[in-house]
Amino acid sequence: MTDIFIKSFNRPFYLDRCIASIEKYVSGDFRIKVLDDGTPEEYLNKIKNKYQNVEILLSDNYPKKIKAIEENLRSGKPVNGFEIPTKFWYDNVKNASNYVIVTEDDVWFTQPINVDELSQEAKNLNINLIKLGWLGNQSNRKDLIIESISENLESAQPKDLLFFPKMLMEAFFYNQYKFYTILYKLGKVNHFTQLKYWALNSILMGFYKKEYWLEIWKNMDGKVDEKRQLINASLFYKKNKNNPNFISKLKLEAMKTTFQSSATNSYHEYGFDFDVNRFNHLINEAWLKDEFDAMENFPKDFSLEYFKRFISDTINFSEFEKWANRFRKQYENMGCKTE
Repeated sequence: MTDIFIKSFNRPFYLDRCIASIEKYVSGDFRIKVLDDGTPEEYLNKIKNKYQNVEILLSDNYPKKIKAIEENLRSGKPVNGFEIPTKFWYDNVKNASNYVIVTEDDVWFTQPINVDELSQEAKNLNINLIKLGWLGNQSNRKDLIIESISENLESAQPKDLLFFPKMLMEAFFYNQYKFYTILYKLGKVNHFTQLKYWALNSILMGFYKKEYWLEIWKNMDGKVDEKRQLINASLFYKKNKNNPNFISKLKLEAMKTTFQSSATNSYHEYGFDFDVNRFNHLINEAWLKDEFDAMENFPKDFSLEYFKRFISDTINFSEFEKWANRFRKQYENMGCKTE
């Protein structure tokens, strides 16, 4: 049995797509658990009725987040997207199967995988993380030792990463004691060095040995802290770096995500006259009334022209287009494919 967790917040139209893609492309013995942090009840009820084998669990913050959404719709007060239920996620994964997929509502499968086969291969080959998707970004392959290890998998061993004891690893990522600055002046690191540590992690698209996921996410304290994740991953990987299969990946990418939607305004405030919370509400309501098709344009993301049908009377569509283009460009500059 493999537990598939979907972290969810107030975008049931994407959650619907995510679950539908699992039913279409994922085989083997698995169960789906939605870890929800504030999707209004009427939307969750529709998900429950459509997918009766899916378990929906609510965070302790759920009532507070519901009130925040209601207040946002009344007054425009921002929803704090930086406050996340890390303990809720951690406790559920801790009690889960030995291997887990932990994804989010705006991610979906695009190719078949069999979780029983992946579990067996992970066990036989001593794999702690199988990357199921990488945003089409092949630019980091030059920093990896890639070896075929099975018909569907290849190992992806990082090259030339610096590993330190915990205190120095924290100083390296947070530039405590000017440690990173000193290394930079000595020519030991550059502006891209820390990004290479993402070879050790996959926030949205990983098939994990539970122990490794728990190590990455420990001590998160309810906040978004990707540097802490990379510190934790580095410290654990350092003890296992002689295992060439520790990080592996599918040969064929099997997951995609969106570059034109966000759960809140917190991460993508680009200065345009566009409120993502209002956008989500309009699409949510259309989806609730069965007017919005969660599988439009699948397996690609929803087309902008499709969104336009539901928002153009209320939202300045050209401002939304500018916002979405800036969002995509941000990731394209890192080598990701956003189509």
